[in-house]
Amino acid sequence: MLDWDDLRLFLAVARSGSFVAGGQRLGLNHATLARRLSALEQSLGTRLFDRSPRGVQLTRAGLELLDHAERIEAEVLAVGRTLAGQEQQLSGTVRLATPEAFGTFFVAPRVHLFAAQHPGIELELVPESRTVNLSKREADIAIGLHRPDRGRLRAMRLVDYRIGLYASQDFLARAGPVERMTDLRDRPFVSYIEEMIDLPELRYLDESLGGQCVFRSSSVAAQMGAVVSGLGFGLLHCFAVTPEMRLVRVLPSEIEVIRSYWLIYHADLARSPRLRAVTDFLTREVRSHAAQF
Repeated sequence: MLDWDDLRLFLAVARSGSFVAGGQRLGLNHATLARRLSALEQSLGTRLFDRSPRGVQLTRAGLELLDHAERIEAEVLAVGRTLAGQEQQLSGTVRLATPEAFGTFFVAPRVHLFAAQHPGIELELVPESRTVNLSKREADIAIGLHRPDRGRLRAMRLVDYRIGLYASQDFLARAGPVERMTDLRDRPFVSYIEEMIDLPELRYLDESLGGQCVFRSSSVAAQMGAVVSGLGFGLLHCFAVTPEMRLVRVLPSEIEVIRSYWLIYHADLARSPRLRAVTDFLTREVRSHAAQF
């Protein structure tokens, strides 16, 4: 049977990306941690990590266990708070506005964890690539691409994220390898609708790569779907790419945009317990999965 302590060790390594960092987080020697998780792999009869000098990557089995382990962790934490008499019965609605990629590919898959911790809070997610007006209460919390420079707003840098060039394994098998920037000339590309690009770096890359655009969309999810289908190359958010998509990052040392997400809310809501519950959850999840960004 699975031991919760083994799952706790597994989560630390999965979230930190290495045995050394996981051991530091847990206060354990990394060799002991590696030995314990090797024993877990043997008991399960499958590899959970692909090991390399740069750290570890979850295998398909590891990704499946991660989903279950995070749900178990949420339940264990909830039980602990309840038995200790510390559970706050928060209730109400919190509307969270995010860029499409962050809301769709990072927040939505983790909403079940928040619901397990705070069943009385209804979270409304608005994953749209548009600016919301917090002063007009269009949302309670916003994830923005810039620190606001006006209004009674509070903001903190949540995380830096990367955008890279990707193509599907099947597409590259047909089209041939890409070893230098000039290999991208006249290749098919998936891109944004030009007047809707809100990042100057993306517009610059879009113009400089020299490809032939065969599909445009204002939706990040639609672009990703087109790239996964094998239509062509596309600039995608690195944290949104999963092994199941069978995507390959192309020229990572030459093609990369680094931007920041900011967590923003109105000063009047700073003491709201349910707003604090959401901001604490987002901050904790981002820090726990920092390696993805």
